[in-house]
Amino acid sequence: MLESASRGIGLKTTRQLLQTPTNTAFATCLSPSTATDLAALASSPGTLHIVKLDVADEASIKAGTDEVLRLLNGAGLDYVLNNAAINRGTDLAFNFNPTNLADSIVTNVTGPALISRYLLPAIEKSNRKVIMNMTSGLASIASDHGTKCTSYSISKAAVNMLVCRHSLVVCLVNDEERIHSDDAFRATSPC
Repeated sequence: MLESASRGIGLKTTRQLLQTPTNTAFATCLSPSTATDLAALASSPGTLHIVKLDVADEASIKAGTDEVLRLLNGAGLDYVLNNAAINRGTDLAFNFNPTNLADSIVTNVTGPALISRYLLPAIEKSNRKVIMNMTSGLASIASDHGTKCTSYSISKAAVNMLVCRHSLVVCLVNDEERIHSDDAFRATSPC
């Protein structure tokens, strides 16, 4: 399942995945009727399902993920690529727009968190069980990328914490899901 697949990284990744005849891609976008570049991939060797999903709207996320689950018909989902993001400008730490920050959090963090939550039943049935969340160097606290894009940077740092929290709950060890609370896991966690 690829989020925001009508352009950019999402479209390019979908195009590459569909070159393999055994691959099925659930490509989400805001407006399937206007996603002409994505629709053009229907003639690819793999199988393409285009699903309407707005990552900034929980009802749309629920409807889109329900559609993916319906199309899976009880099968597992190997990969989820949470790729959508917004960067509303070059705001700075002391002059950011609160609305832009809130919008960035909803699209860049809440959307991927809900998509992963709603698709978890299919992910758990998979042999692969991979959730990928796109982040950015601008989210790094250790790297100095200057003061630009404060809202975007804050939201992508939150995505990194989402990945960390997911890894603390469920980690795959020898293809077995385990709930981790021991010190050995904490030593190998990305957090």
